[in-house]
Amino acid sequence: MKKTQMITAISVLLISTQLMAQTTLIKNVNGYTFIGKSLKQFSAISFTNDTIDKVYLQGELVDTPIDAVVINGQGQTMLPGLIDAHGHVLGYGHSLLRVDLVNTFSEIDAVNRTISYSKKNPSLEWIQGRGWNQVKWSNNTFPNAKSLDKAFPDKPVWLRRVDGHAGWANSKAMALAGITSASKAPVGGEIIKDNNGQPTGVFIDNAMDLIIASITKPSLTEDKIALTRAMQSLASLGLTSVHDAGIDEKNIGLYKTLALEGNMTIRINGMLYLPSPNWQQQLEQGPYKSTDEMFVMHSVKIQADGALGSRGASLINEYSDHSGHKGLLLHDNKNLQHYIDLSMNAGFQVNTHAIGDNANKLILDLYQQAIKKSKTKALRHRIEHAQVLRLEDIPRFSSLNIIASMQATHATSDKNMAVSRLGKERIQGAYAWRKLLDSNAVIAAGSDFPVESPNPFYGLHASITRQDHKSLPIGGWYADEKMTRTEALRSFTLDAAFAGHQENIIGSLEAGKKADFILLDNDILTMPAYKIWQEQVLQTWVAGKKVFSATDVSTAK
Repeated sequence: MKKTQMITAISVLLISTQLMAQTTLIKNVNGYTFIGKSLKQFSAISFTNDTIDKVYLQGELVDTPIDAVVINGQGQTMLPGLIDAHGHVLGYGHSLLRVDLVNTFSEIDAVNRTISYSKKNPSLEWIQGRGWNQVKWSNNTFPNAKSLDKAFPDKPVWLRRVDGHAGWANSKAMALAGITSASKAPVGGEIIKDNNGQPTGVFIDNAMDLIIASITKPSLTEDKIALTRAMQSLASLGLTSVHDAGIDEKNIGLYKTLALEGNMTIRINGMLYLPSPNWQQQLEQGPYKSTDEMFVMHSVKIQADGALGSRGASLINEYSDHSGHKGLLLHDNKNLQHYIDLSMNAGFQVNTHAIGDNANKLILDLYQQAIKKSKTKALRHRIEHAQVLRLEDIPRFSSLNIIASMQATHATSDKNMAVSRLGKERIQGAYAWRKLLDSNAVIAAGSDFPVESPNPFYGLHASITRQDHKSLPIGGWYADEKMTRTEALRSFTLDAAFAGHQENIIGSLEAGKKADFILLDNDILTMPAYKIWQEQVLQTWVAGKKVFSATDVSTAK
């Protein structure tokens, strides 16, 4: 190509790019954003396409850019898009398509909901659901296959506990899986049996795989529908980005396709689950980022133990309410070390699920050893949940530059059973947000949906009040561990972005960053704290596009 032709081509490209550029000014807003460590208020924001041009701090003169689309914010509160640092998007999407057992008040109530769902979906080969929690039932005991058998003698049923660490099967499901009194649980799992040695239908952690292996897996089309529906729902709650905690090769391919099609409603920061099919090859390919940065993957997710509610969390000493039982480690030390070392050396951030104090101590120890040997430094490794900690392990998060990825609503959901499980001494290091913050640790907030509701205002409310939606207990549960409103907001914005290596593009509203923000009717920094969980999102914008409007739901992709 001749020089003059090249110059002409470049000129045409520049002119066409300028013609396509669209600047938007939203003025008259009650805006909040972090700039550095400070929370600042602003009155207007302008952005071109997906990138912020200027944020007008309170008192600054607002200039209207030439040919800008001007929107009057009508005094509504604008916040940076909220980020959930730990959720399960595909699981949430499928939960929207299955029987919802959240807030059932008894085993029979759960069975009745399942019956109702089955009648509406008669063509299903398997009935699946999620959300039951025996701790909230009056008898406080695990359910039994017998109650499902009466309603479903010939159709297999599989209902996962709210935390995903236990499942409830009927006899037909167990028969298809070949489960008998002689069946043994794999390492890291447990088959609950009655006094006669017969399986009751409840399977803990790795033992769940015995049932899951018999269930026909969703097709790629079904998974794509579930992901799309989940992202639309999450956007309606004010989430503009989610760290998807445990995806495999299949999920990665779907996200890449959605990003290529321009069908990512919100940003997804994926964690490759270890072990999962072809995980070594995924590591070898290195971190990934889509052109528009709507999908990135530069971390892994490892699971060290189970959950507290199902007594699968690994404790140093026995459970206070279960003599001789200390929970479960899902991998031996050698395998854990192998996963951690391999991931760090491949340049991946390592995010490990650890709930019990034994699991947390073990992962901190393994991280410490691996970081010393790792070729790649400063990857901001994380512990997901960091739920029950020895007091002496709390300062190690800051000293090792480990991020505590925590979910505030776990505390308000677990408060009715946590002391029973742990006792009055160990509870001092559980859900210990204030102790972690005072030790200079970074807390990235999330919800662990669909274990908990993905609604981030539930998490903000729990962080600030340590209360449930009935404002109980009075004053807050172990109130000394509360966050301030500013700390809670930061944990759902800039610190969550930092935990995903994305603080340079999202997490705050500043020139050069992406135009990800939400509009609210109320000011969560000044409104009564007990009402925060009720807050509704008016609009959600991602990459400069409105993806949700409460007055026009058709704007969601």
